[in-house]
Amino acid sequence: MLRITDTLFIADWELSESFTRSQGPGGQNVNKVETAVELRFEAERSPHLPAPVKTRLKRIAGRRWTLDGAIVIRAEETRSQARNREMARERLVEMIREALVAPKRRIATRPTLGSQRRRVTAKVQRGAVKSLRGRVEDDE
Repeated sequence: MLRITDTLFIADWELSESFTRSQGPGGQNVNKVETAVELRFEAERSPHLPAPVKTRLKRIAGRRWTLDGAIVIRAEETRSQARNREMARERLVEMIREALVAPKRRIATRPTLGSQRRRVTAKVQRGAVKSLRGRVEDDE
């Protein structure tokens, strides 16, 4: 069971892990030991997450969201399989916690009369500067 918050938990059946060999340098360790972890969370089928959270999670996950509604997280930073597992789970928890926070609704406001007047006077001054930029005529 994976704990997200005090009230939200994810069951073990919703998570599946597979292990593969890591990419990049590492000598014999890379060639022999399967340290890379691919964590798969069935987000769309999860009964623990409400619909608005799933929608936000889909946007946050981006390319990691599969067509069948699962989130796939790959961790291969360290040489330890246990540490990579831990890192993948931490990333999933962070992602879900971010999705739990509902965005604040924007309240439409109008500019003040003073700010409108300041803007117009600034535009008038700028226009005057530009109008004075013409050719200089000789009066001789």
